[in-house]
Amino acid sequence: MAIIIAGTVDVAPEARENTLLEARPLIEAARAEPGCIAYAWTADLSEPGRIHVFEEWASEADLAYHFTAEPYQQMLSHLHGAGIVSAVTQKYRIDHAEPVYDPEGRPRADFFTA
Repeated sequence: MAIIIAGTVDVAPEARENTLLEARPLIEAARAEPGCIAYAWTADLSEPGRIHVFEEWASEADLAYHFTAEPYQQMLSHLHGAGIVSAVTQKYRIDHAEPVYDPEGRPRADFFTA
């Protein structure tokens, strides 16, 4: 069962750009880990200093491996060195996924293929 991690990390606005640039090799290393489907950090265009985190892992075992991998440990050090103001992340188990748009191109809030 896939797992999504989504959240935000806030740093001082003047530190955000360098925080993202210096994290790039660690992000690339995480993307190469087994079971990593997606791993992205992006700047929030409306909130100075805010970084959005999005990860998708193929399984709980893959996520557990990630948490023990060296790039994750380095990322923690990197973030603490950047001066985290706040951080909120959640993990979600995915039991069903389907397109937002139906075959006619209409957005659907319901799960129409289940």
